[in-house]
Amino acid sequence: MSTENTWTVDTEPSVRSIEDIDLNEYSTRPVAKFVVAFAVGAFFFLLPIPWEGQITVPFDIAVSYVTDNFPDAVGVYSLAIIVAGGVLTTLAELDVRRGWFDVDLSYYEISVGFWFLRVVGTILAPVMFFKLGPEWLHSNGTGGFMWGTLVYSVGVIIPIGAVFITIFVELGGLEFVGTLARPLMKPLFKLPGRAALDSLASWVGSYSVGLYVTRNVFERGGYDKREVFTIATCFSTVSIGFVGVVAVTLDMLALFPIIFAAYFVCVVVCGAILVRIPPISSIPREYVAEPDPEVPFQGSGLDYFRFAVSEAVGKAEEGETFFEAARRGFVDGLRLTSLILGTILAVGLAAVLLSAYTPTFDVLGTPLVPVVAALGIPSAETVAPATIVGITEMYVPVLIAKNAAPMARFFVAVLAVSQLIFFSSVGPMIMDMFSDVPIRFRDLLLLFAMRTVILVPLVAAMTHLVAALGLLQ
Repeated sequence: MSTENTWTVDTEPSVRSIEDIDLNEYSTRPVAKFVVAFAVGAFFFLLPIPWEGQITVPFDIAVSYVTDNFPDAVGVYSLAIIVAGGVLTTLAELDVRRGWFDVDLSYYEISVGFWFLRVVGTILAPVMFFKLGPEWLHSNGTGGFMWGTLVYSVGVIIPIGAVFITIFVELGGLEFVGTLARPLMKPLFKLPGRAALDSLASWVGSYSVGLYVTRNVFERGGYDKREVFTIATCFSTVSIGFVGVVAVTLDMLALFPIIFAAYFVCVVVCGAILVRIPPISSIPREYVAEPDPEVPFQGSGLDYFRFAVSEAVGKAEEGETFFEAARRGFVDGLRLTSLILGTILAVGLAAVLLSAYTPTFDVLGTPLVPVVAALGIPSAETVAPATIVGITEMYVPVLIAKNAAPMARFFVAVLAVSQLIFFSSVGPMIMDMFSDVPIRFRDLLLLFAMRTVILVPLVAAMTHLVAALGLLQ
């Protein structure tokens, strides 16, 4: 997935107003394609539906239905796609070095490090599927969680999400949402408006779907490397549904709206700060395809809406049919899954084993006990390691704080979902998907530490505010 060719944009295009733009004609067919695609995407990812005692969206219902009702089939599929990714990567590496094959395997070319991780994932997949080896490897908190929850979920989420996201993107949804979001995304996060769709896909669906959108736009020249780095590390958010799971686990479902609002503020604050300092600000503004930056635009709210509809209709007119977009999205989703699932298994299993069977994070958290106590958060001995252990898997701090005081539980609930970077899934996924940026392990460690430094006092202040309102009894 790497590339040797890069492009840069030397001069920014001049700002345009609605009078400077030739708006597309609103003929019936492209308007209908855009409206239907937008409605289908909005229904699948955004429409709140009561389901088994919770409010969720059809996307989450579809994924849960598949993983809950067909676990054996999902297990076979996960095993097959991980092995396929490892084998194809190995063949690609042999072809690069020796030129043995006439088939184009460039999609699977990768650095030696990630080749090794995919091979390790290929070896581990049958071990996890057939439950070979010691029992501790397959416990619910370690290998059982990695294989039966994370691997299964990511393996199903990406292909299903890719079908509907591709329909949405190819038929005008990206242009519509991106144009309307420009006045917010550019000044706050130095991102094009189209990046709002990546973030929205993460919020309502999964960070896996959001990253799929980012990769898709990046390969077409819609983002430069710095923009990809920013989106991947600052906006690959935990979904709304998972925030609900965290609230339920900590017996705080009644405070879900407040937890989610605090989480949203944390993501915005961290993004606005981190985009302006290294390592993000030091990433080159290079494209891996012919650049297609957004044209600067200014005008009234109505002007933005007219421009957004025009851009969406123009894209729908030149775009594929629904069936073509859905088929290509599904195939692309399967290919991407074959790339990253083995890496997620290899790195993620190591991370959760380190957390479960070594005192590493208790030791690292000890110096933070007085800091947490000084901020007025109770159960400091429990909360301090929870602020660090989230780098392995964001759900682990939630389990640690399950029996803590109410203020401590609220603090951990908001902090855990706001740290974003964890190595059971999103960390290796980002590094593997964007090896041509590149996003490196040390960068993710640094950004996790920087996010934590920003978040700890911010979340502590929010916790005291909610407690002062009498909501943490």
